Amino acid sequence: MNSISRTLSGDPSGLQIRKMTEADLDQVVAIDRVSFSLPWPERSFHYEVSDNHVSRAWVGEMDGRIVAMMVGWLMVDELHIATIATHPDYRGRGIGKKLLVHAIDSARSEGIVRAFLEVREGNVVAINMYHGLGFIEDGRREGYYADNHEDAILMSLEDLGSLRGQ
Repeated sequence: MNSISRTLSGDPSGLQIRKMTEADLDQVVAIDRVSFSLPWPERSFHYEVSDNHVSRAWVGEMDGRIVAMMVGWLMVDELHIATIATHPDYRGRGIGKKLLVHAIDSARSEGIVRAFLEVREGNVVAINMYHGLGFIEDGRREGYYADNHEDAILMSLEDLGSLRGQ
């Protein structure tokens, strides 16, 4: 697998997963803004793409349009999934799952042995996706989200090899 870019074999949608570039940032920021009540500032995505050496930033592209994005950080032997979102027009097609599996698989090739994330307790769709990939709930951060004081569910994946073939 090429970690720079690949079109998913057998995927009739033509989804291509590749590293995020500065040219993608307008579309990435737009996805972030329609997806989250506390979106990242554009400068944060710029930093992830241009300056953060531990960042691994990915996009999913179809027909020349960015339809999903993800940023993760490699920290020692772990991948922290910092943000992931699919444009609302493309949700329910498994694009976020494919993007996450690709990012984890790529991180695994760099020596990562564990992945973890925080997710809003009310984001049942995301929680179900993570459970389906083998993530387990490790804990909770009470009142974590500043906008509504919703709890964050802490989740981790210890068996990265279990993602093969997803």
